[in-house]
Amino acid sequence: MSTDMRLRIHGLDCAEEVAMLKRELLPVVEDEERLGFDVLKGKLTVDRAGTGASEADILAAIARTGLKAEPWQQDAQHAGESTFWQQHQRTVLTVFSGLFGLAGLVVQLAVGGSEAVPPVAIGLYSLGILAGLLTVFPKAWRSLVSLRPDMNLLMSVAVLGAVLIEEWFEGATVAFLFSFSLLLESWSVGRARRAIASLMDLSPPTAHVRDASGGIQDVAPADVAIGSTVVVRPGEKIPLDGFVSDGASSVDQAPITGESVPVEKDEGAEVFAGTINGDGLLEIETTKAAEDTTLARIIRMVDNAGSKRAASERWVERFAAVYTPAVMLMALLILLVPPLLFGGEWSDWLYRSLVLLVIACPCALVISTPVSVVAALAAAARHGVLIKGGIFVEVPARLKAIALDKTGTLTRGTPAVIDIVPMNGHDEVELLTRAAALERHSNHPLARAIIAETEARGIPIPEAERFATIQGKGASGVIAGKPYWLGSHRYLEQRGQETPEVHRQLEAMQSAGRTVVVVGNDHHVCGFITLADQIREETRDVIDRLHRQGVEQIVMLTGDNAGTAKAIAKEAGIDQVHAELLPEDKVLAVERLVEQHEFVAMIGDGVNDAPALARSSLGLAMGAAGTDAAIETADIALMSDDLSRLPWLIGHSRKTLRIIRQNIAFSLAIKLLFVVLTFAGFASLWAAIAADMGASLLVISNGLRLLKS
Repeated sequence: MSTDMRLRIHGLDCAEEVAMLKRELLPVVEDEERLGFDVLKGKLTVDRAGTGASEADILAAIARTGLKAEPWQQDAQHAGESTFWQQHQRTVLTVFSGLFGLAGLVVQLAVGGSEAVPPVAIGLYSLGILAGLLTVFPKAWRSLVSLRPDMNLLMSVAVLGAVLIEEWFEGATVAFLFSFSLLLESWSVGRARRAIASLMDLSPPTAHVRDASGGIQDVAPADVAIGSTVVVRPGEKIPLDGFVSDGASSVDQAPITGESVPVEKDEGAEVFAGTINGDGLLEIETTKAAEDTTLARIIRMVDNAGSKRAASERWVERFAAVYTPAVMLMALLILLVPPLLFGGEWSDWLYRSLVLLVIACPCALVISTPVSVVAALAAAARHGVLIKGGIFVEVPARLKAIALDKTGTLTRGTPAVIDIVPMNGHDEVELLTRAAALERHSNHPLARAIIAETEARGIPIPEAERFATIQGKGASGVIAGKPYWLGSHRYLEQRGQETPEVHRQLEAMQSAGRTVVVVGNDHHVCGFITLADQIREETRDVIDRLHRQGVEQIVMLTGDNAGTAKAIAKEAGIDQVHAELLPEDKVLAVERLVEQHEFVAMIGDGVNDAPALARSSLGLAMGAAGTDAAIETADIALMSDDLSRLPWLIGHSRKTLRIIRQNIAFSLAIKLLFVVLTFAGFASLWAAIAADMGASLLVISNGLRLLKS
């Protein structure tokens, strides 16, 4: 009988809930290694082996955190099971918090004249505070009774302190800002959850299985036995991993391997689930069950990588564990010690303790970080950089190594004509004309590149008569009354028309990372056209700028062949190259970089990059052309597909960190000054209020400078 408990935890959205669960569960299971958290799915795994802990003990410990647990169901569509309130509670409360706070301010300003806040405004402010902190107060109470202060208690003290001194607008503003920050965090996690589900869309819902009688039956991929024969028609997705048993075609493997051009497949070639068949009919003998395909492994790796990388605790949360109880204890001592031990006036020392509580109210400290972060997020969005939460704003400033995918990241992701080499008396125009005529009706990326080059030169493209596709090899047709063929280096060898000189030239081109298209007739080779994925114009400059910014190592990780990878890396100025990698190889390479440098970014655009994006310290996706899985798994998306945004992002992150540190230092300095003045008896309640409000306004103004970044 399994000793593992797998539970779905409602409300498991961030590191805060993870910390709460650990606090209650560790005394029960004794070892943190027995606890597995998957924040993306809201899943908790508890290994009870050798602990003596019963299921009831585990559930009771979870209940003490105020979170709800239920048995994990792998196939449950959780989004569909949730009520509207469960799905949108935080959004609704945040909106109401902002509206009620704004309404209270309008009423207060409309009354004017009177120093006291009107009762109607107080009521509106109170509703705004209640809406903003409705989900926070219970956690703050549990934090208080367990004597483990956290951010929830810090925020509650800040708001209640503002209420006690009748700074209603300030209290309502802090409640709204904190609720908004929690909403952003929850939204980011929800997007990541949906990304994992979207990976499943790559696999087709049915597989065409050939039965013993030779007929075709449509069944779910999960029901296909290993060793079955699956028929894949032109344009369809391949449902399972296997090898080609019959037929020939080109297969777009970009979703799995990241290769920039389709790969020709014939009998015996390996194929992957989720890849897209070209214009040929393939019969595939399956070698893996649906749950063991390369695509399924990618999905599991995204899950596992996401759960390995625990969210780092925010500095303010750690500070609150010391700051909040220290301030409370200090205020209590100021209230009790002088009157009891030294005969001081109770009213005098009560006033001083109140002054201390007011100035200690961490409004400026708490507001400073979210305001700066929101401003940084807004400025980044204006520059085409989507940052999915405040926790990812500061990481770029610390990067020491960056791993980049090749296709679609360093390069454009589409092939282009590089060289036209005519032979045997033919010229470039004649060679392009024949190739374009034979490729005119093909949707293959190489064909589109040849057509684009021909049209760019203004060369008319004739019609090829008696056109025929040579499955998996090339095409043939009659142009101006003469037969011509077009195909790969391998097809040239099969035709027996290759000379030693042609062989040497083609091998040299291929080793340089070029794809070669050969054009010939029945008598000789007319020439060949080489194509390659082109490097982005900004790539070289971006790599140089990253080095100047202090990034110590820049590495290319690609599923493409070694020749192509090395050629691109040399042109771009990359430090190190790892080629012909599968998704799991990219994850291992990123893990090694993390061990060496700690703060490592991974940049990619394909599904095959998603596990490595999740495993890195910071995942960045090329947004405009990137797949949904890569964009959603990444922490940051470069939506404009402009790689030059990367060095800009690092500079922006460093500026944000400077401003946050300035705000924290200023807030604490003001509070320290008034603590000293309070002890000396020189601080007044109104001065404390003015100082606290002034500090809040200053840190907000300083944070908003990031909007001009």
